[in-house]
Amino acid sequence: MSGVRMTVKPKETIHEPTRDPACPAGDSSIDPLSQGTLLGGRVRYRQFRHGYRTGLEPVLMAAAIPARPGQRILEGGCGAGAGLMCLSWRVAGIAGVGVERDARTAALAQANFDENSFGRLRALCAALPDLPAIPDYPAQGGGFDHAFANPPWHRADASASPDARRDLARRAGANDMLSVWVRGLGRQVRHHGTLTLALPAASIDAAIAAMRAHGIGSIRLIPFWPKAGRPARIVLVQGRVGGRGDAALLPGMTLHRADGHFTPEADAVLREGAPLEGL
Repeated sequence: MSGVRMTVKPKETIHEPTRDPACPAGDSSIDPLSQGTLLGGRVRYRQFRHGYRTGLEPVLMAAAIPARPGQRILEGGCGAGAGLMCLSWRVAGIAGVGVERDARTAALAQANFDENSFGRLRALCAALPDLPAIPDYPAQGGGFDHAFANPPWHRADASASPDARRDLARRAGANDMLSVWVRGLGRQVRHHGTLTLALPAASIDAAIAAMRAHGIGSIRLIPFWPKAGRPARIVLVQGRVGGRGDAALLPGMTLHRADGHFTPEADAVLREGAPLEGL
């Protein structure tokens, strides 16, 4: 992602996360890693050198979640843990669980949590919608105050990426995958807790329909424009479990100036860990 400094590091040992026995074990080899940072150097961040690479979405979601110290957060498809770590840096004292289907990526997320001393963050190798029991959380769901995700949005029949990990992160396994993610995450969130999704603008209608179908309302749309006068590409869709309020289109934010550098508002969020204004 922009603003993340990357240098290649040698292969290194990765600790295993909590894992569902049904979760694929992944490759036995250790993939090359790159070493970088998030939030302008405030968080150390390693990710795989090849395949899916972290974008702006997890950092933007972390800035939009109305979390308070002591609350519990669930992230679906957490990747190497960027979103949960950015949120944990901004809101001290939260506890979080990141769910990741790829075993090697889940292990890397746990290693990132440990390296940054985020002792209340845990990576779980599992797949939505049927999560296994999560230690220290109610087995029947509803144990989280907020959930968020950047779900796969490429159509199931779209051409597969030659990189298996990138394909897993980007391409939906079924055409109703967005509804599956909304249901799987939403049922883990308490009444009036929030679910936040980062999606391309073309998926807004499907996301709103899925949220309403699963009892999530009071929906707010937060658009991000790449530059002034350009159509929004990334949109955050945030709803409340059991919410009955009207939908709202919030001011959003322009990410880049005409010269390609981040706007001051984007810089504050992406490099300084500031919350999104106007939420």
